[in-house]
Amino acid sequence: MINKVIVSEEIKLPQINSDVSQHDKLVIYKNVAIKLVRGVLNKLFFGKSHGLLFIGKKVSITHKKNIFCGKNVKFEDYSEIQALSTNGIHLGDNVTIGRFTSIRPSSYYGVGKIGYGLEMGDNSSIGPLGYVGCAGKIKIGKNVMIGPRVSFFAENHNFNEKGISIKEQGVNNKGITVEDNCWIGSGVIILDGVTIGSGSVIGAGTLVTKDIAKNSVVYDKRDKVIKKR
Repeated sequence: MINKVIVSEEIKLPQINSDVSQHDKLVIYKNVAIKLVRGVLNKLFFGKSHGLLFIGKKVSITHKKNIFCGKNVKFEDYSEIQALSTNGIHLGDNVTIGRFTSIRPSSYYGVGKIGYGLEMGDNSSIGPLGYVGCAGKIKIGKNVMIGPRVSFFAENHNFNEKGISIKEQGVNNKGITVEDNCWIGSGVIILDGVTIGSGSVIGAGTLVTKDIAKNSVVYDKRDKVIKKR
């Protein structure tokens, strides 16, 4: 059964640099093959998976029926995809979830409000050590590059009532949108209610608290637009 699945799907791997030695190529091919086998075994439990799925070592995936994947999706080593959500986790073709990245729409124990989920377009990627808190809707467009340690928080705690603990006041969600063809640098924090316009570049370490217009370059911690592309 596994052999039939592998043969029936076209394998398209990136062209390895010609400077890579034959030994190193064999190591790469071996690692890819192991990830592919894990993918074949796991995709049977997904809501939908249209093509090849690559899963690294010690990846944690729960509530798999809520995950919907396109072709050549990659979950790198130690990533965590917790898919308990109302809308699910939808990943387009050639999407990569980096090492140690966590996607979390809801509580691990199912208490409190069930979160919305995540949508990522074709050819988009999240770098290592990312955090995607998609209690509110997070939509990431096509061809979006997201660097290491980038965090999304699509939720805010209510705190207006002084006589009630903040924990008891619940949360509100507006959602986050990153439009097509954006580059989000390392260590960026994106808060709830933000839309980042297409073609924008967000510099490393920037705290994004308000909308960013299309084709903007932003690289300080006050959402200041330094220039237009």
